[in-house]
Amino acid sequence: MRAGTQRQMDTHTIRKLCDIAEQYAEGFVRFTIRSNIEYIVADQKKVDPLIAKLEGEGFPVGGTGNSVTMVAHTQGWLHCDIPGTDASGVVKSMMDQLYDEFKNESMPNRVHLSTSCCEINCGGQADLAVIVQHTKPPKINHDLVANVCERPAVVARCPVAAIRPALVNGKPSLEVDEKKCICCGACYPPCPPMQINDPEHSKLAIWVGGKNSNARGKPTFMKMVASGLPNNAPRWPEVNAVVKNILMTYKADARPWERMADWIDRIGWPRFFEKTGLPFTKYLIDDWRGSRSNLNASNHVRF
Repeated sequence: MRAGTQRQMDTHTIRKLCDIAEQYAEGFVRFTIRSNIEYIVADQKKVDPLIAKLEGEGFPVGGTGNSVTMVAHTQGWLHCDIPGTDASGVVKSMMDQLYDEFKNESMPNRVHLSTSCCEINCGGQADLAVIVQHTKPPKINHDLVANVCERPAVVARCPVAAIRPALVNGKPSLEVDEKKCICCGACYPPCPPMQINDPEHSKLAIWVGGKNSNARGKPTFMKMVASGLPNNAPRWPEVNAVVKNILMTYKADARPWERMADWIDRIGWPRFFEKTGLPFTKYLIDDWRGSRSNLNASNHVRF
């Protein structure tokens, strides 16, 4: 069984969780990659007392079976050096909205959620993911580049070869070909003077349909279905409204045991946008042939 943790894991909390494991689960407890705590019991009679104890201590029990799991997410503003949003805050606000779906096994199949505070997407593939979307190329502080950045490393970091060395006001610096730039933010970690995070132009996007491979099926990769959502801390109401809309549409329309990717594959993308009421634009679901000349135009890998 699993208990979700949405609180900061201080020493007192960890000790309390371990004491519960000693008392109710023969000392067997483990932390999962999705911020869950799993207790392992050998006697069915111990399950209900364990659940009652966890709930009484403020740890919601759920995330198993056909439910919304805890969210795999990156660190956010407090712990990461490159975030465009606070992924941890998005998780908290989102799970407050989806608490019943975490507790109850009422989804067609398990739904994996993830959030990422930058476009590197450390949150990984998921049935539904919330990811930062930068919409403007980086602004370069030319006075600091020479003192802070290793320019060859920054040039090599760009996946579309949009950055090149330059002399600005007699100083070594960098310049960006904005026609090539895809606003991924990969240049910012090795060179903070290439500031891309912006309170107005850094938005959030929602991606759906990702899942890992298993013995029965191949992996599928997420596709963006909503973009330009406000990065509106601390509760992100616009993002949560779209997330809940997609999940409730999936819950009402999917067949038993259909993962979200399988549901979309069955009904097709046009019906997905029709059923969810999301607006479709040319910037969504980049599967057109011309993408080979933009996203794949890398100075590292060519297909």
